[in-house]
Amino acid sequence: MPPEESLASDALHKFLLIFRHLRQKARDTDKQGIRGRHLAVLQFLQEKHTATVTEIQDYLYISASTASTLIKQLEDAGYVMRIRSEEDNRVVIVEPTPAGRELAQTTTVAGIGLLRRRLPTLPDERLQNIDQALADIIELMEVSDTE
Repeated sequence: MPPEESLASDALHKFLLIFRHLRQKARDTDKQGIRGRHLAVLQFLQEKHTATVTEIQDYLYISASTASTLIKQLEDAGYVMRIRSEEDNRVVIVEPTPAGRELAQTTTVAGIGLLRRRLPTLPDERLQNIDQALADIIELMEVSDTE
């Protein structure tokens, strides 16, 4: 096998390994009784204490309707509560309940959560290399930002 094919095969293997790892972590989280995105919201709220629906939407890179659905599911499960902002009645504030805080504290951070915490600790040069590599993967896979 020519060296460039071997390198391409190694890169694809690493990508698939990450993909498989994320799927396994999602299954593990499901077994704990909570979906990955739900846990991500609770861990985000654990750090921020409260957040608006828009902040949650931006944090997870999801649509407003998807964010509202996630928050409603968390609220129905007793993990968060929604309240109207006193300054602007149009703004909804989401905060964790004691059960939501406990779940966020006792569930191991893995997958994307670890990546969110650890990426900012890397030196700028490594972050730039990772950013460029991911941009290349996006282009090669014809991924659209609007999907």
